[in-house]
Amino acid sequence: MIDKTVAGAAEAVADIPDGASIAVGGFGLSGNPIALIEALLAQGTTDLSIVSNNCGVDDWGLGVLLRARRIRKMTSSYVGENKEFERQFLSGELELELTPQGTLAEKLRAGGSGIAAFFTQTGVGTQVADGGLPRRYDGRGGVALASPAKDVRTFAVDGVEKEYVLEEAITTDFAFVHALRGDRHGNLVFAKSARNFNPLAAMAGRVCIAQVEELVEPGGIDPDAVHLPGVFVHRVVEVGTEIEKRIERRTVAAEGE
Repeated sequence: MIDKTVAGAAEAVADIPDGASIAVGGFGLSGNPIALIEALLAQGTTDLSIVSNNCGVDDWGLGVLLRARRIRKMTSSYVGENKEFERQFLSGELELELTPQGTLAEKLRAGGSGIAAFFTQTGVGTQVADGGLPRRYDGRGGVALASPAKDVRTFAVDGVEKEYVLEEAITTDFAFVHALRGDRHGNLVFAKSARNFNPLAAMAGRVCIAQVEELVEPGGIDPDAVHLPGVFVHRVVEVGTEIEKRIERRTVAAEGE
């Protein structure tokens, strides 16, 4: 039996070096692999290139790494909930590759599937395709680094010619994901909306580390219930069902409504 479990989060991330690239699951604060993020923070790893839909908030999720100046570059589709992110980006401390959300998801999936690149209509006619999106500012209001132009080609689909932009796949050195349940072989089950970028991030990482709320023995998960097969997962850490889960924006109705 291939037992992929490790004793704890600190052991799971111990070999991640400075300068590593990491795909991180989660959407907003849903499905954030917080135990792995905090273990990496405690370890002191820095100069990281992170691929994730967003960068947490100022005091939680990937935001704790950002606040500690451990992240060099973010590849994301949304960054609007983090004031420190805004400050670092505009001051030239942080590089950002802003990517449309569906494109980011497909770039990760393609990377994990061995597909080098793909064409999509998303971004045609914008700076996503034409280039010029600021990636890093100079701290004085100017752009120090801008995105390059991408290859745009015309294809006939259903007899109609349309333009498509070439997007390259993403692979990373490591991946962090959070799952509801996992077995010792690395088969994972995600809970509801936590099944967002987690499976895609897992696929893209050359070494995938999964934190799971519940660890079960092989055979403890119905094969039809597996959301991500263990072939994509290399290390499994049980973090327990009481691990903190935050809500980005809590909305409640007034009494009687």
